[in-house]
Amino acid sequence: MVIPPWENQTVIVEFVLRGFSSILHLNISLFVMFLVFYILTISGNILIVLLVLFNHPLHTPMYFFLVNLSFLEIWYTSNIVPKMLLIIISEQKTISVAGCLAQFYFFGSLAATECLLLAVMSYDRYLAICQPLRYTVLMTGPLCIRLAAGSWICCFLLTSVTMVLLCRLTFCGPNEIDHFFCDFTPLVHLSCMDTSLTETIAFATSSAVTLVPFLLITASYSCILASILRIPSGSGRRKAFSTCSSHIIVVTVFYGTLIATYLVPSTSSSQLLRKGFSLLYTILTPMSNPIIYSLRNRDIHEALKNCLRKKSGLLI
Repeated sequence: MVIPPWENQTVIVEFVLRGFSSILHLNISLFVMFLVFYILTISGNILIVLLVLFNHPLHTPMYFFLVNLSFLEIWYTSNIVPKMLLIIISEQKTISVAGCLAQFYFFGSLAATECLLLAVMSYDRYLAICQPLRYTVLMTGPLCIRLAAGSWICCFLLTSVTMVLLCRLTFCGPNEIDHFFCDFTPLVHLSCMDTSLTETIAFATSSAVTLVPFLLITASYSCILASILRIPSGSGRRKAFSTCSSHIIVVTVFYGTLIATYLVPSTSSSQLLRKGFSLLYTILTPMSNPIIYSLRNRDIHEALKNCLRKKSGLLI
């Protein structure tokens, strides 16, 4: 009987997240900066959620999906940043295997859900611009709920497939993850078992939830662009484009950083660069989304003014 090699090795029960150990002299600065970013991210996204919930004029499909996106960003960031801040500022850089797998599960599920939500939002903009007379008939409340709920449920279930395979792996050293959170690639590299099936399934599911939504977004905006170009007046074209410009920026930033991160070659010299790109979509993108969506959005501006007016009236 052939004994698998990992059965003679010590099974590890916790990992060490190295974080930014190569630039230890910047730890305090990084901690303060990331803490500020985290506070801004949480407060900005909570503000968007509250403004939409308590302002009836914002109870439209576009803002319903925006609330879903903001709610997602709150949990997406909270899944990674608090632990990252802890490993930056303290000597406690360990995370249990179960905790690491849980962090990856929520990271993967939420990132995939964001891809689908962005595709749903682009479909909403397609109907609003290309089918304006039928928009209210097509994009109904029940359909909005089904599209949002379907995005969440589908992605959490798909990521569960990868999680089941990950949970069956044995990790027996080394136990250091050269990252600030538990991402898939550095995690499977620490297993002493054959991970080919796990990697194949993970690649298939991640491709499905990133490429398919991206193609849907591209198709939607191709139709939107063609429709906008057919508008005779310049002011009409600008008004139509302004309704989807924020979403285009968010999609570009999200997919741009995601693609850049995973195109960086896996070498030790590029690991710091990979971490830098990872920071963009785990911290900066969730922080910038509320700013992008509210910067040129008159509805959000009006809702915020009304809230401030009511608050000042109560104080008086």
